[in-house]
Amino acid sequence: MLEVKELKKSYGKKEVVKDVSFMIEKGESFGLLGPNGAGKSTTISMICGLVPYDHGEVFVASQSVKQFPVLIKKKIGVVPQEIALYPTMSARDNLLFWGKMYGLTGAQAKKRVDEVLEIVGLKERGKDRIETFSGGMKRRINIGAALMHEPELLIMDEPTVGIDPQSRNHILETVKALNEKGMTIIYTSHYMEEVEFLCNRVGIMDHGEVIALGTKSELCSRLAGSSFIQIKVENLSDEAMLELKKVEGMVQISFQQEAGILEVFAPNPQEAVATVITSAVHAGLKIESVEIKESNLETLFLQLTGRTLRD
Repeated sequence: MLEVKELKKSYGKKEVVKDVSFMIEKGESFGLLGPNGAGKSTTISMICGLVPYDHGEVFVASQSVKQFPVLIKKKIGVVPQEIALYPTMSARDNLLFWGKMYGLTGAQAKKRVDEVLEIVGLKERGKDRIETFSGGMKRRINIGAALMHEPELLIMDEPTVGIDPQSRNHILETVKALNEKGMTIIYTSHYMEEVEFLCNRVGIMDHGEVIALGTKSELCSRLAGSSFIQIKVENLSDEAMLELKKVEGMVQISFQQEAGILEVFAPNPQEAVATVITSAVHAGLKIESVEIKESNLETLFLQLTGRTLRD
């Protein structure tokens, strides 16, 4: 469905995308992860034909984005991070407008509006103005706008930012159902659990490069160990972290200072836990809890980038 080959993009002397290559099969749900500034949004903009690339090529359904930009855009639906709706118009009129942008008219457009309102669970609110909707409802109509022309490839850029749990769950279930019906999905998010739930395969970007690519099980097999030590403390400080990083045998130590959480990776966490606790106490930390946790995609992301996904 999608092939990205050796894609490069620079702004002035700053190279923001560096030789990015990956493929997505038809019907796949693919998670594209990376901290802020990793190059995800630029890569997505180039896939959509919104930003020209300096080098490389993008093919959608075996057709070049550079050679057939208008044709490709008809195959793609994009859900941007920002709400792209007219607030004083009704949900129905917004959907009709975006449908017309893709060439839908008359009875065909009205029928598709009804179908899309059903998909996003807002059929009873179709006549209401967008400005009366909650943040979560706006995001659901935002998704609906991208679905009007029944795209083959749906690209979603952090579609659940800042919404209530009920709307978030509805969006996740909607995306899951669309994928199960055969729609190809590219999904970016700052919530790793969403990617765990939705995506068959994952690409991780950092500093403009794809640094990991594969299924969840393939990626997790790259971890230093199948488990790690998580310690919650009251008074985490930079000075204490420097002391802990001097401890021998630790593969990596990362921390979330605001939450007071240390995560320590070692070849054998069960054997290392006593040494880590002793070192933490010597560093002046007041320990609240200690757990040995199973590694997952969040763990891998932290090991590869040195940051959490929300950083």
